Amino acid sequence: MAIGLGDRHYARMFREDVGISFPLLIDEDRKAYAAAELKSASVWGLFRRETAAHRRRARAGGYRQGKLGKNPFQLGGTFVFGPGNVDRYAHVSQSTGDNAPIDELLRALQAALPTVDR
Repeated sequence: MAIGLGDRHYARMFREDVGISFPLLIDEDRKAYAAAELKSASVWGLFRRETAAHRRRARAGGYRQGKLGKNPFQLGGTFVFGPGNVDRYAHVSQSTGDNAPIDELLRALQAALPTVDR
């Protein structure tokens, strides 16, 4: 499941552009973002050296910048919750392009699976 900014129209376009099949919730008022204490970037952050490196890596991987949403400076986060309302993992983006390391995320997802499924 993912939570995104914007309205239903933007969410529909995003789902089609990216090709996701999992549930996408809409947080037009940014309440989930505030509850998770997610940060916002500034225009100056676009000129940081690490941001340029993130852009190059994304382009090399075949990714492109999609349509800008309601708040293009809202930074994201990645969270994994397990059964029983247990927080398994949290990564709060510190800058644009700062995503959760995939190896950490996969470990957290595996730990959140019920032991019967392993």
